Amino acid sequence: MALAAATLVVALADVSGWSATTHVRGAGAAVLGPLERLAGRGAAGALDTDDPGVRREQLGHDAAELARSLQEARQLRALLDSPGTSGARFVPARVVAVGSQGSAGPERVTIDVGSRDGVTPELTVVNAEGLVGRVISAGPWTSDVLLVGSADLTVGVRVGSAGTLGSLTGATGSTAGSGARPRPAGQLGLELVQRGAVTVGDGVTTMGSVGGRPFVAGVHVGRVSAVDPAGGRLAATAAVTPSVDVTTLDIVGVLLSAPRATPRAPVEGAAR
Repeated sequence: MALAAATLVVALADVSGWSATTHVRGAGAAVLGPLERLAGRGAAGALDTDDPGVRREQLGHDAAELARSLQEARQLRALLDSPGTSGARFVPARVVAVGSQGSAGPERVTIDVGSRDGVTPELTVVNAEGLVGRVISAGPWTSDVLLVGSADLTVGVRVGSAGTLGSLTGATGSTAGSGARPRPAGQLGLELVQRGAVTVGDGVTTMGSVGGRPFVAGVHVGRVSAVDPAGGRLAATAAVTPSVDVTTLDIVGVLLSAPRATPRAPVEGAAR
C-alpha cells in the first residue's frame, strides 16, 4: 500500500505543474479519472485482504491503470503545448473505437465526446503531431472522425515556405487517377493546383476553410517525402509522409471553430 500511495503522489506531481487553470483542469479531467478512482479505492481499503494472490493482482491492475493514466496525461500536455492548439479552444477526447480499415490502417475512429460537449460535424481534429482528420458525425456522447489517409478525405494544403496551393488525398485517392505514381501504404498523394516547385522535405499545412470548417488553417499535415517526375503534367505531384500515425491514436483534440463575426475593414492601395 505504501508503494502504491507513493506512486500516486508521483503521478499527481507529474501533472500538477500544468493543471493550475480552470481550462487545463477541465481538460485534465478527461484523462485523470483512473487516478481519482485509484485514490478512492485506496481510501476505501479495497486491498484490505489476507490473500496475497488477490493483493498482487489488484496492485498489478492499479499499477497498469496508473501507467495508462500517466501516458494519457503526457499526451494531453503535449497537445496543450502543440502549435495546432495554440490560442484555440478545443475539447480533449480519447479514441474509443476503430471503424473501417484501409491499406495503411484505420480510416475512421470513434471518440468519446459528442454534441453534449459542443462537438458538431465538420470540425477539425488534431493531436500533438498535427492533423488527425475531421468530425463526420456527432451523437450525444460520441463522434466519428474521418482520418487523414482515408480515400474519402481531401485536404486543401499549402506547401513549403512559398505556401504553394495543393490538394492532399489518401494513397488511393483522386491523385491516383491524374497520372501520379501509386503511393505505398501510409503515404499521402499531393497534387499542386498551380505551377510551383515542390522539394523533398517541404512542410505541408492545411490551407483552411471558410469559417474553419472542416479545417482550420495552418495545422501541420506532413512533409514531402518524394517528388514525381513531371511526365507532361502541368502541376507537380508528390508523396507526403503524414505527421500523425493513425495506427497509434489515443488522445486527440476537437477544435471548436466558428465563422468570423467581425466584418473585415476595406483598405486603400498606396501605389501612385
